[in-house]
Order: sequence, then structure tokens, then C-alpha cells
Amino acid sequence: MMIYSVADEAFRPYGRIVEGYHVNGILDALKKTPVPENVIYTPREDALHQAEHAQEVGIGLFGGMPFEFGYCNGHNTKLNCLEFHRDSEFNLGTEDFILLLAKQGEIVNGRLDTSCVKAFRVPAGVLVEVYATTLHYAPCHVHPDKGFQVLVALPEGTNTDFRPEDGANIMDSMLWARNKWLMAHAESDEAAQGAKVALTGVNIDIADEI
Repeated sequence: MMIYSVADEAFRPYGRIVEGYHVNGILDALKKTPVPENVIYTPREDALHQAEHAQEVGIGLFGGMPFEFGYCNGHNTKLNCLEFHRDSEFNLGTEDFILLLAKQGEIVNGRLDTSCVKAFRVPAGVLVEVYATTLHYAPCHVHPDKGFQVLVALPEGTNTDFRPEDGANIMDSMLWARNKWLMAHAESDEAAQGAKVALTGVNIDIADEI
């Protein structure tokens, strides 16, 4: 699988590099968060909110709306799922990391073929916006010995507990948490937990490409 850079033209439909913000304080706080052998996600981490310049960065990214700074850390090389929100997500890593991405417009009849997925490498310390129309999930590591520590910045309350009992359509059936629509591959742990199986094709693994 080809791995593009977020600086490549190919990234433009999926997101953008965000410049001009002071992110060193956030990076310093992020470096103190745990890096397990699997993947962990915390929607909100107070230490990230208290980091130098964190409030002005959050206000700038979300235009004054309430926001949450959390993290997704660990080791991973597989796709497993894709998710989307009704808004952009912002990511920033202490090390290089890889995002596996597709576009919401590539969903057909509630399913997405994983052949649509592209891989993008994000350099350490580079802040990126992943657009609301971009399907994404847990990052993949570049360095197996280091793993990844990635800021996940979203509107406040996103990815917290919420599960409707029913829905009006197939997209509603993908709602897995607050502001989190999840499409699982049949081989994923999330599918075993009841997530909507909506990814067809190979469960991508980039272990041989890194």
C-alpha cells in the first residue's frame, strides 16, 4: 500500500496542515501520556487542556465552541474500523504516525470497500485537520519501538457514552457514541462488540509497509 505524505496533493480532499499555532506545550504534555502495546483512547485529558497555549489553540481551531483535547496512543498497524463526526478532528503527534482515510462520499448503500482507503504519514509535531467528510480511525505507528502519541481534538462531548435504541436509517445504525458514527470490519473487536459491520474487502494491515 502506498503511503502518501500529508504534504502531498493527494491529502487535499481529506484534510489540511494547520500552521501558526504554538503547539510545543501540548506536545510536552502529550509526551507524558501512556503508550501501551495496544491502543487506548481518552476523550479528554486535563493535562492537555492545562498545557501552555492549549486554550488559545482550542479556541482558534473550533472558533470559540467548547472543545475537548484527548489522546489516542499505542501501537497499531491495522484498519479495523472507520468513523466520522459531524465536524473536523485535529491530530498532532509526538512521533510520525500514519492515518488510514477514506471519504464519506465513497459509502455506497451503507457500506465502504476498503480498497478506497488511502494511507497518509503525518510528521511529528505537525498539526493536521481531518475534515468532517473524511472517514478515519486509530492512527498507525511508524516506529514499532516508539508507538504513537496523538492528540485528538474534537467538540466537547464527542466520543462519550451515547447509544440510541433505534434509528430512522442505515446511517443511524452506525451511531456508536456521541457524535461518532462507526463502520466496523467483520474481523475487528468492535464488530464482536456489536458495531455495525459496514467495511467490505480486506482488513488493511500496513505492517509490511513501515
